[in-house]
Amino acid sequence: MIDLEEHRRALFGIAYRMLGDRAEAEDVVQDAFIKVHDADAEVVASPRAWLSTVVMRLCLDRLKSARVRREQYVGPWLPEPLPTEAAVERETISMAFMVLLETLSPIERAVFLLHDVFDYTHAEVAAIVQEQEATVRQILHRAKAHVVARRPRFSGTREQHALLMDGFIQACLAGDVEGLGRLLAADVVCYTDGGGKAVAATKPVRGASDTAKFLSGLARKGAGGATFDRMVLNGEITLVARVGARIDTIVSIATDGERITEIDIIRNPDKLARLAPS
Repeated sequence: MIDLEEHRRALFGIAYRMLGDRAEAEDVVQDAFIKVHDADAEVVASPRAWLSTVVMRLCLDRLKSARVRREQYVGPWLPEPLPTEAAVERETISMAFMVLLETLSPIERAVFLLHDVFDYTHAEVAAIVQEQEATVRQILHRAKAHVVARRPRFSGTREQHALLMDGFIQACLAGDVEGLGRLLAADVVCYTDGGGKAVAATKPVRGASDTAKFLSGLARKGAGGATFDRMVLNGEITLVARVGARIDTIVSIATDGERITEIDIIRNPDKLARLAPS
């Protein structure tokens, strides 16, 4: 008898990173568990490989329909935030990393995650995604080149991230545009996800000057009646703005160790509803 709970965490990790949606990831894992009951002895022989294959194929199927929904989405689409422990390996779960994964094609994302994050061999990955091993190596090379080119933008240590987050919060709440600008990289980009259900920029804001002004204005407008605290989401300290008991906005940052290179703001209430109140 297979102990399905033994595999739940790893399978959810695959599905969440593929889909960027907690509920969908949980549904995919549950669907995979249901399929176990209809499977033959192959499952018993190698449950990890079999379950991973089912989960990945379900994710790839879901991404086909997700592509259409995201093309119709109002403004930038950001992954749903995930509560985690502070000690989790943030390099492969941070919001910035999740946003980076969204720039890969579904098959590139699948191959990269399976090989580089979950340590499957080239042969195992080939079997899971139903491609030749040589093809998988080519896909992986392409995906890794893209990831490596972007990764220095969020290569800062946990301590550097915390220090910049402290300065970021102080500058935003004080409306200190100049101080905020000094914390931002010249090519910083700010994504705001309101999903058409909350006030948000419908296009990314780019550049230190424009981003500092945008954030200062956003903080000023939202300061009335709001309280601010912090929460560990996707392995990193995240700024949380509440109106009463309701979480209104979360803000995460990425850093290269010296400056803030990316800011991800989620205001879509559907993506915030599952975050437990403090």
